Amino acid sequence: MTHAEQMPPARPPQPHPSQPTPAGGPIPTAAWPAPPAWHEPAVDVAAAATAARGRSLAPDLARGLMLLLIALANVPWLLHGREQGLSSAHQLGHDGADLGYQLLSLVVIDGRAYPLFAFLFGYGIWQLYSRQSAAGTPWREARRILQRRHAWMVAIGAVHALLLWFGDIVGAYGLTGLVVVALLLRRSDRVLRIVAWVLAGLLALFAAMSLAGGLLLGTGIAGDLSSLAGGGLATPAGEPSYPWFALQSLGLWLLATPGQLLALTVPLAVVLGMLAARRGLLDRPRDHRRTLVGIAVVGIAIGWAGGALAAAQFAGLVLDPALSWGTMGVSSLAGVAGGIGYAALFALAAAAIGERRGIVVRALAAVGKRSLSSYLLQSVLLVPTLAAWGFGLGSTLTPLAAAGVAVAAWLVSVAVALVLDARGTRGPAEALLRRLAYGSRPVAPPTPVA
Repeated sequence: MTHAEQMPPARPPQPHPSQPTPAGGPIPTAAWPAPPAWHEPAVDVAAAATAARGRSLAPDLARGLMLLLIALANVPWLLHGREQGLSSAHQLGHDGADLGYQLLSLVVIDGRAYPLFAFLFGYGIWQLYSRQSAAGTPWREARRILQRRHAWMVAIGAVHALLLWFGDIVGAYGLTGLVVVALLLRRSDRVLRIVAWVLAGLLALFAAMSLAGGLLLGTGIAGDLSSLAGGGLATPAGEPSYPWFALQSLGLWLLATPGQLLALTVPLAVVLGMLAARRGLLDRPRDHRRTLVGIAVVGIAIGWAGGALAAAQFAGLVLDPALSWGTMGVSSLAGVAGGIGYAALFALAAAAIGERRGIVVRALAAVGKRSLSSYLLQSVLLVPTLAAWGFGLGSTLTPLAAAGVAVAAWLVSVAVALVLDARGTRGPAEALLRRLAYGSRPVAPPTPVA
């Protein structure tokens, strides 16, 4: 490392203007020159104090409920033996309660759960960094810890995809974390806001262009597009040979992981999560109640409106099903708003709960603390049960029945998390990732992956 690359020694803590000056006068700071302005993002001191005292409820509550939404969003991809739509995994041709559930899922769940996951992941990045800083870790070392953590997330995602779940998102979020930490970790709030607006603008442009294209093309080429797409999406879930399933699953993951980064929805949600963490929105929801109410109302309204458009398209009320890609951009952008709206809603719920910790709250918080382990456990339970190479129930279950299986898998993960919490034990995946990221170094309190 050259002399120009070396950082000055850490600046000692200075008294807050509202606090009395310590005996002997203020601590001299001449030996610690100020870094450039963009190296000084706003740090929420109260949030750091909250982290030092103990975990706040809202992030864990949000993670726990998020995992239920993820289980429900994933299970349609494990159904097979019937034609699926072009823009979603939902099977075509159902009616009655099953069709009603599919439409409800398109409005409330699909495209909302994973942006929520990404937002909470970005929130966790800043939480971990601020806790490391509060523990006295030099910023370069804290950044290296984050980068190791995210690199190992990519590796865990690859193994997860190869063995079980072609829809793994741990790798995509790890890859996004590598990029965001390298480029934006210590940038100012202003820079992060500019990046968020640029990403949102690009997504809005894509949404407008795809919708306009779908409307202009009309239904004249619907049959050709449907034939070109092979009638709908095909997933490896219907593959009866496990080795072939594993190869297909890994191949899809290798395409989808960088694709999720380039699709911009994940980076946008991660950057917004970091901004929210710098303000402590989820750590101290009572202090930000008005802001959270606004985010929840506006975000969920936009999210559900975009979902309603996707549902109307799925039902054949807006565009021909073969032109379903025309609404994908709108659904993606609305999904980010909806996911963040859910995070705000869960934070408001945590504020209303206060210090009360009934069994339901403790259960949700326990699974939220172990979000990575719980996410992986869902795959262990759902994929062999539904995939053709396993028990193959995905060929016989209706959408509504499959949703019931997803809820059951989530409840099992909640029960396991409660047992681990009662023992004071981390989730196995969290313990492994912690070991890989930190080694034998003394570390600050852990932060869940999400």
